[in-house]
Amino acid sequence: MGVSWLLMVGVGWADPVPSPLLPLATPVPVVEAPPPQVSGDRAPLLQLPLNKSLRVHAEAPLVRVSVSNPEIADVSLVRNREIFLVGKKVGSTNLFLWTKDGAMTSMDVVVSIDISGLQGKLRELVPQEKGVTVSAAGESFVLSGSVANGVILRQIVLIAEQYGGKKIVNLLATRNVSQVMLEVKVVEIQKTLDDRMGANTTFGQQGSAVFGGVSSFPPPTTGVTTGANALFTNFNLLGGVGYTGGVTNMTLQGEIDKGRAKVLAEPNIVAMSGQEASFLAGGKIYIPIPQSTGVAGGVFITLQEEDYGVGLNFMPTVLDGGKINLRVSPEVSELLTTGTTFGSGSSSMVVPTITTRRASTTVQLNDGESLAIGGLIQSNILETIKAFPLLGELPILGPLFRSSEFQHNRTELVFVVTPHLVQGTTQRVALPSDSFTPPTRTQFQLEGKMEGDEK
Repeated sequence: MGVSWLLMVGVGWADPVPSPLLPLATPVPVVEAPPPQVSGDRAPLLQLPLNKSLRVHAEAPLVRVSVSNPEIADVSLVRNREIFLVGKKVGSTNLFLWTKDGAMTSMDVVVSIDISGLQGKLRELVPQEKGVTVSAAGESFVLSGSVANGVILRQIVLIAEQYGGKKIVNLLATRNVSQVMLEVKVVEIQKTLDDRMGANTTFGQQGSAVFGGVSSFPPPTTGVTTGANALFTNFNLLGGVGYTGGVTNMTLQGEIDKGRAKVLAEPNIVAMSGQEASFLAGGKIYIPIPQSTGVAGGVFITLQEEDYGVGLNFMPTVLDGGKINLRVSPEVSELLTTGTTFGSGSSSMVVPTITTRRASTTVQLNDGESLAIGGLIQSNILETIKAFPLLGELPILGPLFRSSEFQHNRTELVFVVTPHLVQGTTQRVALPSDSFTPPTRTQFQLEGKMEGDEK
């Protein structure tokens, strides 16, 4: 004898029933399910939300109910024609029902996460996006369909994360794909104060006297040089005081250099709205890292890869009205000439040292507006004193035979970023070489032309 079923999903409270485990729901429109088959053939699938109940009515009296996996779902026979199912864990199981005449019916029950709460919240907060579909896959929410732009897409994903945490499968697409080109200029401004005051003594055969102006001193033939000799050999002196004789050359010098700037990099990067892009102009270095072998005193070396140079990470998001939300993280790093020594004796090693200057910020700009990031200053101070042996230590005449050098190097990095909204073009892009016509052999060899006549 077949058993006919009426299905009703519980979403609230109704008339009390004897079972304390399964609260009845507020009556909803009754859905008639197709009649199940008896003798082991399975009936249509029953979808059961996690931690919610499903009320099933039967036309024939039941004497026994059971599920194959009680950890997935729980079943209770409330009355002889009414049972309750409760979803306890995401998964699938079988429901078995027996009638008084001995007939048995089996049904598949699938317990999945409840998507009704997320669906209702999306209808409330983004009612204009009617093409968004929410479904369940295991313990994850699956978002599919299309939305107007990347901003709404991020809002929908953020709402979904409040229901499912990180278990979100995002299959949403944007109907209007926006791309952003970021113009970046990395400028290094060297604020250098380089003061040198000293005496340079040389012995030579050539000589002349100079006071002020510009002079080039000849190289010495023999003798001893004190101070920064690289600066005084064949060196043009501006504003200096000097004297050169047949046997002696003494120079008193003062020099100040200030203000130099150079462009380190000037990349143009294109990225889709909501996607991250990166740029690196530099290199890689492998740093040795000691690792213990687990045996007493045993050590082996592994190499850790590190990037250095001028780098940039950014993620643009196109907002309504053409505004661009820009998260940008520039970085400049360089290798030092000196490293750090680890260990001692034969087991010591020198590990390279990298200096890094980085910044990270999030701003909102219009198309074509520029943002300058500065204040990344590096300051190095170097003091050096060089003296003629013994003579440089004399109380009064010592400064004439002594050279002092003071260097204060201040380097500031400035990043100038300018975002632009870009669209692809179907037109062929003209190249500079399109208008070039190669010369013929006669034009090149006889007439000396580097380019032929236009056709």
